[in-house]
Amino acid sequence: MRIGELAAQAGMTRDTIRFYEKAGLVEGRRLPNGYRDFPPETVVWLKYIRTAQALGFSLAEIARNGERLREAPDTAVALSALFEEKIQVIDTRIADLAALRADLAARVGTGCPLRAASPPVRAGDESVAAPTGK
Repeated sequence: MRIGELAAQAGMTRDTIRFYEKAGLVEGRRLPNGYRDFPPETVVWLKYIRTAQALGFSLAEIARNGERLREAPDTAVALSALFEEKIQVIDTRIADLAALRADLAARVGTGCPLRAASPPVRAGDESVAAPTGK
């Protein structure tokens, strides 16, 4: 099927499909007239890509995991393993963000940490010499 029909069936733009093709996520062959021709199963794969993106998977993860899924004897078990791995990544990120939030909350109202490290420079203060470049 040509790219326009594929885009319509998959619910995305031709540009998106071209981008996925450049990224190596989909593969079409070129017809003698230069048009792209994609197999019908590409529609299902493109919908999988969109769903995986909505679930937080990057395009690199999708490409890598697509190979795993194609080779898996049981895709349901393989998908469950991928989801569990992604949940662990998300849990780690949540813990990191919670720690960052706590650090920021502890600093509210304490002033600028950069200014606390050195005294302010006042105009005409000769005790602070400007760099001479020597």
